[in-house]
Parts: sequence; C-alpha cells; structure tokens
Amino acid sequence: MPQAAAARRAPEPPAGFVEAVLAVVDDIPPGCVATYGDVAAILGSRGARAVGQVMARYGSDAPWWRVVRAGGRPPSGHAASARPHYDAEGTPLVATTDEDGYRIVIAACRWRP
Repeated sequence: MPQAAAARRAPEPPAGFVEAVLAVVDDIPPGCVATYGDVAAILGSRGARAVGQVMARYGSDAPWWRVVRAGGRPPSGHAASARPHYDAEGTPLVATTDEDGYRIVIAACRWRP
C-alpha cells in the first residue's frame, strides 16, 4: 500500500472496543435506535467515529440499522437497505425530500439502557 494511503487509513480499533460496540448494538431493542455518539457514550467514550468504523468493518451481522446518524439519518449509503428493517420493526419515520427520503424520529424511539 502506498505510504500516503496508509497514513489516511484509520487505525484499527482495539479488539475489546470492537466487541463492546457490537454488544451494545445487539442490545438495542427492535423499533429503537441509538446514534453513533450514543453507543460511544454508553462505552464511556467520545469516539462516535470509532463506533462508525467498527460498524462499517464488523457490523454486518449486528442489527446495524439501529445505529443512526445524529439528527435521525440512517447509516450513510444504506437508507434503502435499512428501510425494510425500520418498517418491519415499526420504527417511527418521517418523510423528507433529501437523498435518504426519510428520517427516524429519534425523540420517539431513542434507546437508553
């Protein structure tokens, strides 16, 4: 890998952090959501971006759609694939005119352990 590309790549999160993030995400009940920042805060961290990295790299077997961006936006680039999960779980949504087409109503379904 060229040196410049290696420098831009985010460092691998510690293994314990990966397992902790995935455990928190697995605990989010159907129909509820948490933001990346919420998951980080539950773990005593301010690393919302690190949570995003974990979800991008390791979250495919977890209920990834339950971790959303601040403001209720679905995971970046996954609005279409997340929508059936929200509909099936009864997650409250509101239509928008942006590229995602909807937002999650966080005030109605934010999970706090």
